[in-house]
Order: sequence, then C-alpha cells, then structure tokens
Amino acid sequence: MSLRIGIDIGSTTVKVVVLDESNKLLFRSYERHYSKTRERACETLHSIEDRFRGQQVKLVITGSAGLGVAKASNIDFVQEVYATAAAVREYYPATDAVIELGGEDAKIIFFGGALEERMNGSCAGGTGAFIDQMATLMNVTADELDRLSLQHEKIYPIASRCGVFAKTDIQPILNQGGRKEDVAASIFQAVVDQTVAGLTQGRELKGTIVFLGGPLHFLMGLRERFVETLHLDGEHAIFPEDGDCFAAIGAALCADEYRERPFEEVLKLLEESVDAKTTVDTMPPLFTSEADYAAFLERHNANHPPKADLETYAGPAWLGIDAGSTTTKMTLITADGGLLYTYYHSNQGNPVAIVLEQLRKLYELCGDRIQIKGAAVTGYGEALIQNAFRCDLGLVETVAHYKAAAHFNPDVDFIIDIGGQDMKCFKIRNGAVDSIMLNEACSSGCGSFIETFAKALGYDIASFSKLGLFSPRPVNLGSRCTVFMNSSVKQAQKDGASVEDISAGLSISIVKNAVYKVIRAASADDLGRHIVVQGGTFLNDAVLRAFEQELGRDVTRPTIAGLMGAFGAALAARDLHLERSTLLTREDLASFTHTAKPVTCGLCTNHCSLTVNQFDGGRKFISGNRCSRPLGKEKTQLPDLMNFKYKKLRSLQGMGEGDGSRGRIGIPFGLNMYENLPFWFTFFTKLNFEVVLSPESSRKLYLKGQRTIPSDTVCYPAKLLHGHVEALVEEGVDAIWYPCMSYNNDEGIGDNHYNCPVVAYYPELLAANVPSLKKTRFLDPYVGLWRHKDFIKRISALMEREFQIPKRETRMAAQAAYTAYENYLDVVRETGKEYIEYARAHDMPILVMCGRPYHIDPEINHGINDLITSFGFVLVTEDALSYLEGYAPRKVLNQWTFQSRMYNAARYVCTQEDMQAIQLVSFGCGTDAITTDELRDILEEGGKLYTQLKIDDISNLGAVTIRIRSLMAAIEARKARQ
Repeated sequence: MSLRIGIDIGSTTVKVVVLDESNKLLFRSYERHYSKTRERACETLHSIEDRFRGQQVKLVITGSAGLGVAKASNIDFVQEVYATAAAVREYYPATDAVIELGGEDAKIIFFGGALEERMNGSCAGGTGAFIDQMATLMNVTADELDRLSLQHEKIYPIASRCGVFAKTDIQPILNQGGRKEDVAASIFQAVVDQTVAGLTQGRELKGTIVFLGGPLHFLMGLRERFVETLHLDGEHAIFPEDGDCFAAIGAALCADEYRERPFEEVLKLLEESVDAKTTVDTMPPLFTSEADYAAFLERHNANHPPKADLETYAGPAWLGIDAGSTTTKMTLITADGGLLYTYYHSNQGNPVAIVLEQLRKLYELCGDRIQIKGAAVTGYGEALIQNAFRCDLGLVETVAHYKAAAHFNPDVDFIIDIGGQDMKCFKIRNGAVDSIMLNEACSSGCGSFIETFAKALGYDIASFSKLGLFSPRPVNLGSRCTVFMNSSVKQAQKDGASVEDISAGLSISIVKNAVYKVIRAASADDLGRHIVVQGGTFLNDAVLRAFEQELGRDVTRPTIAGLMGAFGAALAARDLHLERSTLLTREDLASFTHTAKPVTCGLCTNHCSLTVNQFDGGRKFISGNRCSRPLGKEKTQLPDLMNFKYKKLRSLQGMGEGDGSRGRIGIPFGLNMYENLPFWFTFFTKLNFEVVLSPESSRKLYLKGQRTIPSDTVCYPAKLLHGHVEALVEEGVDAIWYPCMSYNNDEGIGDNHYNCPVVAYYPELLAANVPSLKKTRFLDPYVGLWRHKDFIKRISALMEREFQIPKRETRMAAQAAYTAYENYLDVVRETGKEYIEYARAHDMPILVMCGRPYHIDPEINHGINDLITSFGFVLVTEDALSYLEGYAPRKVLNQWTFQSRMYNAARYVCTQEDMQAIQLVSFGCGTDAITTDELRDILEEGGKLYTQLKIDDISNLGAVTIRIRSLMAAIEARKARQ
C-alpha cells in the first residue's frame, strides 16, 4: 500500500501530513502561509523530498483555500468537512459533534444520522483571526493572552461578532483600569459564546465533543472556557494530540480512493501551479507619475501648525491629551497653535501609566521657562485621565476634532476621522457638530483592516502602503468584510496580481467602505464642500489619494492628522483663559500612585461591572457604572417615561381581579408584549387565570436560551425571547400564551399598521426551535386585535376549545381588555404631558426617544435612559407624542405602526423649540434600514439634529455617550448664536 499525503490549505495556514499503510503519522507540518498558499505547500514538500523521493504516494488537498490550488495543479481535492469527518470516525467513532476553529473559519459538525455542518459566513468573529486582533489590541502575543486568561478572577460580557463590537467592550475596561487577566479570559469566553450562539443555530451541543483547529490546539485558556461553558468532563471533551492537523489527516485517509503517483510527480504539479495566472479585475492607478505625487504632497503638507521650539520657547503653554481606544496622543501648544511637543503611542492597555510618564518628561523639558496654563483631555479614557491628573477640562471627542479641523479650515463642513478600528464622521452646521456617524458593525474600513493584510503579507504598514502608490493596475477588491476580502486577496494572488496591486486595491477598498457603508453617501455633495480628513489612517497617502479620487474633489489633511484630537483638546484648554491650571504639579507626580480593582455592583438590577481606581491621597474614581448609585448618590430622579412605562408594566404582576382558579398562564415579557401586555393581562385575569410574567431580562436569561437561537443575525430583543420562554417552562406554568400578530391596532397615522415580521411571527419560530416547549402547552394562535368584533368572536371560540370557558365570559373579558389597553395609552400620554410641563417649569431640555415598545427593557437599552437623564434631559417616548400629529404621506411606504409613531413624534419635535429626538435602533433590524433615513430627513428638514443610537447585546455605552454629549454641545452652540 502506498503512502498517503494530506494537505490542508486553510485561510491562514498550510498543514501537511504523511500516513503509512497502518495510519501511523510519519510527518506533520503546521505553517502560516501569508497568502502564498502554493509556495508554502511546495516548500513543505521540498523539505521531505529526500525522505520520500522515489516512493508512490496518494496526495489529496483539502481546506477553505485548497480548491483553487487543487484545480491549478490538477491534484485531487476533498471537501474539508468530509475530510474532518473521516479522521474523526477513524480515531474517535463515538463522537457526537466536532467544534473546529481555524484562522478565519469556524465550524461545528454534528454526527449521528446524516452529517450536518454549521459554518461562519460573513464574519470572522470567534476565530483565530479575531483572537489575534484582540491580542494586538491588548499589546500581547496570542500565547501571552492565553497565559493571562488562566489567571482570571472574573468574566466580563464581551461581544465577538466583529472586532469593532469586541473592542467597544474591551477598550473601556482596559482604559478604566480593568485587569488584563480578566479581559483575556473574557475574550476567550466571547469566542465560546459566538461559536455556540452563531453556529449551533438551535441544535443542542451534547455528548462527546472533539475540539480541533489551531486555536483550540494551542490555547489552553480557550479550551478551559469551552469545557466550563458546555459543562463537559474529561471523558466528553476530547482534544486530539494532532488536533491542529486533523483535516489534513482526514484528507490523507480519504486518499485511498484516489490514484497513486510518484512523489516527484505531485511535487512537480504543485510547482507548476505556482506560476499559473489568470485575468484580474483592475482599476485606474492612484498616481501616474512622480511629479503627480510631488504636487499632491506639496498641497497637503501646506496644512501644518506654526513652528515652535520647546528648547528655546518661554511663556505659557496648553496641554491636550487624547486618551484614545488603542493609542494615547498628547500635544503641548503655544497661543497661536504652535506645536512645542507631541506624543503618539500605543496605550498598552494602561493609559494612566503612559500619561504619568509623559507628564514627568514634559515638566523636566519645560523647567521654569514654560508654564502649563491649562490641560484638557478627550477620548475613550477621558474621565479616568481627567480624574487621575486633575485636568481642567474633559471634552467629547467630536468637539475636540471639530476645534482642530476649524483651526486648519474655518469653513469646514464635514470631518472624517479614521483610526485603527474606529471611524467617526460628522457634519458641521452653523458652527456646531451636527449629525454623527460611527462604524458599529464592521472594522473593514479602518486602519487595522489594511494593517492586518500588511502583516499577513510580511510587511509593516508604512512600507506596504507605499507599495501601492504607483501600481499601474490596482486590484478591484470591492468594499467588504475582512473575511470576504481575504478571499478576494487570495484569488487576486492566484490570478497573478502583485503585492503592489493588492496594496493599492486595499487602500481604495478602505475608502469605499467609509463612503458607502458608514457615511452611506449618494454623492460627494452629501458630505460637503470643505472636508477635513484626520486620523492615523489618512497619513497613508494611498488612502488619502483614493479618498480624493472617489469624491472627485480635494480635501484638507493636516500634517498632524493623527494628533487632531489632542490638538483640539489643547486649543480648548487655551480657550478656557485660566490663570492657573489644576493639573497635578511636578511635586504631585512624585507621589502619584494608581491601583485598579474590578467589582460587581449590586445596588440595582443592572449589576454593572465596575472598576474602582484609587489614587494617592485617597482619591477614587469609579467607572463602568450606568447610574450614580455606586458613587454614593441615588439614581437621578428626573422624569423618565421609559422608566415609568417599564415599572408600570412590570407592576401588573400579582395584580388583577382573577382568583387563579383556572390555572397559571405564562406570558413572555418581551417584543410586542411591551405594547399589548395591559390587554392580555386584563383578559386572562378577568377569566380567573393567574398571569405569570417571565423574569426581568438579563444576560443570564439570554444565555439560558442561547443554544436554541437559530439565527445569529436576528435582533437582540428577539434572541432574548428564547430565555423568557425557557424560564416560564421552568416555572411550571399550565400554559404559555404568545400569539402571532400580523397587525397592530390601527392608529390612523400610517399607510398600514403591520407588526415587524420578526415580532409578528416569532412565536412560531420559538415553537419550532425550543425543545422544552414540548413540556408545556404553548399557545401561539394568529390573532387580530384591531378587528374588535372578529377578534372577540375568534377568541371566544378558542377559549371554549382550549379551556372550556363559556363564550359570554370571554366576550366580557375581551371588552375589559380593550378598555385596559386604551387606559394604558391614556396614562402614557398624560404622563408625557406632565413630564413636558415639568421640564418647561424648570427650564430643562426635553429629549424624545424614538424606538419600539420593547426598547424600554433595561437589558435591551443597557440603561441609556439613566445616562440621558444624568445629563439633565427630561425623557419622553414617541408614543406620548405621536397622536398629536395626524396622517402625512412619507417618501417610503409607511406600513409599520411603531415606525409611524416615530415619524409623527419627529414631526412634532420639529414644532417645539425645547425638544430634540434620538432614534434607538436594534442592530440587525431590517425595517430600520428604511426608517433611519426617513427620520433623519424629517428632523433635518425641521431644523433639528438627528442622533441615532444603535444597540445590541453590548453593554458598554461609550459610543452612546459620545453621541449624547455631541448633541448637548450642538444644542449649546445653537443657543450661544441666538
């Protein structure tokens, strides 16, 4: 029997194994290929040529990047799931499921009966690439991340759908003093959650599970999180010794079915495939000549601050600090904006230590010649740094960036700032920050995107970017997620594109992502006439050139593009006109100390993960809190209609007129029950049922039902329902009532009155995907509350059939339920009026939250209402105002009740001087893809600011805070001009 060779070419690595006739492993290799897949495979075979020359071999290729190599070399190919299954059946025949994590692929294979595979599609969240990205964020290697995780004390909830989401959670924890050990373990837990929630898709993971792939082979901390989460023992959690090469072993096992050839022949076939080339989709070059590039540089290099010399200057100076998500930037300026000192470096997860070191250095350099008259701080770590070093001012980063941009171009009307993983775009209207756009679902338009490819191809980002400047044929890679882009890059390489062509194509791709995915511009005029670009990514000349070419106009890039936040903060400190700064002195810094410890607050249902920072002299700063209770204060008592509605609905539990003699009926407290609960509660208690509401939403409740969620892209409010119904089953209710409702009540303000399709039919999805519902009576009939007579007739028949209740009794209960629902709406509207009167009596701004009824759930909104009232706003909701405006046609088909309410509320806000509106959007909401643009048009045409808050299962409110504070700054700026 001949030798069998299996080659597994994955997204980031090439694995090669050689088996003898008794399946003994003679050779194994695991190497990164840096996108040079064919070359790496050839090099590995060359390394064993002396050993196997002259022998007959059967060679089979597998893997996500293997098909193209197999075709080009005319070598046999086997699909990777089939190969993996072959190896598992050979060595672990009792396996129930396989979890395999690769560089950019994640998959679960279920055994038993037909082979069933679940694999990640549009995102690399929860894979090796994600872990590498998070290790880079924490400034450690993947191995160091692993070692840190094994010493954790607590787990933070961290999203893993994308690097952006995870970073949104991780960075504030690091910036506010959280332990790296805890964050490392939390990253691995996020990978576990992503795998279980994203790939099981409703099928339960149980029995004997085999764990495969590089990350699970090398990272002990990741193994630990999987074993603990899935409650596995040593017998049921199997980590094979060669788990990193298992697909290659499977390919070798499958080689029995294919023909044998001399070792030299298969090596020659692979070598010949290296040079195979096909056509590539290309675009025009960025620069056609050196002269063209020189003129470009001359134009942009003219935008620089005045020169200043720290060694010779004497007089006052002002300090600006930008404690960013991954980097700390500092500038010291003179009165005219001249730069005396700059600092730009990774914050290494500890911005306090960085700022301390730099302040000591600054005081030494300044001596007695220079007096720091003011210090301001901005960025993610603003509050921590301001408290640590007693800076005079903390300002929201949008305002800091605007101040800096206006310094270089007073007419600026649009600013775009692209950093490593953040993208911020904001319009300037009448001298104030207006609408704000931040990337929230994807980091593919940011600097880390191109840096990832640079590293994968073996370059540093600076030299890689320069390679593309004069490429004659940049590759058209489109505007896509990193996962898809990797495929495009690999295909382009196979087709003969040079590294120069790919570099230029990636720079153009970043711009397309920014313009069409974040800004969503229809044309250059949507942005503005006077555009200032900033952020480290725009120091890349290829990206800057691509941006100007895409828009068809010149933009302003200051030479200090990466320092603009710190520069703007310094300008703000200068404009305070202080006689003396409160910044810690050189003497203060000599005794400066800082410690941080994580704690969980138990003062309310939020259970915030806090970080308690302690400084010398007994100073303390607490971060991570959604309300003021951990600071020793009671929650803000300003009128808050979201909080009022939630408490009103929740208080129904235990009330009602019924005696409970007909049994206990469970109602899941989620989605449209936030609208219809007063109706159903009254209906069932009138019929002498005891109504049992599911528990308050929480992360723990979500995890209870996570394994039964069939779609990772559905909105978080829908995902929560799985936990709610599981809890009701555990409660032992006699039946669960959760009807399908295609329509809401007709309020006469839209073209129709549909429910969102997810809300309308989610009961059927639950019935099909939650196995425990078979243990109880789950009633999910179609009902139409808006057709009163028809509803009463149908529900009477249903109640008689299901519970033997006389029709007359049901009719009376239904009529009482309609009255209760109308009374609830009246209470909401009257309370809204009271809150508005209170605001006006106390000269307070009013903020109208436009969302859906379920957005009042604290687990869904993450305490956004508490944050808003803490800034001094009185908060009312759209349903308290929508009835004040009648029907009006819209540009889009206005067919959903809750969106109709938002449109009407926005129209009313435009008539009130002291009101502004914010739209709450659940990530993954299909209907809001339409409604956001419509609501923006209504508000902007009415002279109001449009602010959107996108929420998911992420509990960090960093991006939310930026938007609200920017809104406040814009309101103040407008007031100042009046």
